[in-house]
Amino acid sequence: MTTILFAAGQRLWPTWEAPLRKALAEAGVEATLTLNAAPADVDVMIYAPGGDTPADFTPFVTCKLVQSLWAGVERIVTIPTLTQPLCRMVDPGLTQGMVEYVVGHVLRAHLGIDAVLAAQNGQWRPVIPPLASDRPVAMLGLGALGTACGQALAALGFEVLGWSRTAKAHDAIACHHGDAGLRAVLERAQIVVTLLPATKATDCILNEQTLAWLPRGASLINPGRGSLIDDDALLVALDSGQVAQATLDVFRTEPLPQAHPYWAHPRVTVTPHIAADTRPATAARLVAENVRRMLAGEELLHRVDRRAGY
Repeated sequence: MTTILFAAGQRLWPTWEAPLRKALAEAGVEATLTLNAAPADVDVMIYAPGGDTPADFTPFVTCKLVQSLWAGVERIVTIPTLTQPLCRMVDPGLTQGMVEYVVGHVLRAHLGIDAVLAAQNGQWRPVIPPLASDRPVAMLGLGALGTACGQALAALGFEVLGWSRTAKAHDAIACHHGDAGLRAVLERAQIVVTLLPATKATDCILNEQTLAWLPRGASLINPGRGSLIDDDALLVALDSGQVAQATLDVFRTEPLPQAHPYWAHPRVTVTPHIAADTRPATAARLVAENVRRMLAGEELLHRVDRRAGY
């Protein structure tokens, strides 16, 4: 019998227990799913970092899979005692939620809805946007989420300019990579969406220099990671009009402190890390499939490359 430790905190257990048991049964996995087990007995760990979750993986000597419940693993992959195979979460429900968030806020920026509302004041002032085909959108990050969002925007007629650190190719997205590719994408983008992982290479990738490459008046949407943005540089760009509007869902410190200037800035929309969430009903199927693969000696899905950090 396979022992699966739910090491994602007691708070999440009530919403995850039933979907996990159902998914494991449907995958044909006979397992003991528990909140408590002796470390030496654990074969699989379902993990999310927190106050009541393990920080030292050394005692888990028989564990063959650590399955994260998060899409981002930057708080997990750096744990020095974690030597077991680590897989990140790629959940269809999470992906759909991210697509809806990104498409909604891109359309809000594209249609100039904020400007329309501000200009009304009882006066008839038409604000006519260009067609989507005339509004280039940069998608920084071409993983599962970035690709899904980019292709959804392309289906609406937007010209999507994709950028990743290494070369990629995706239908309906003009893909670029490397330093030269980043500048080429940003110099054309009227709307920028950031869905990169948090790594040393992406820290402050939007900074004083790269924000200056944008056409004046561009919009920024960040549902990726707070560390992607140099906050001071963005505030300067917003004050000067170089960036017309920013919609920010993630921050270096969360919850965002009440005194942070983003809250009161007239060109910033703060959303409280709601762009996408892992849905237990759909995510449990990925967990069960990876457990089945582990038991069958098959390749794991979405295994983390520790050198790259994601």
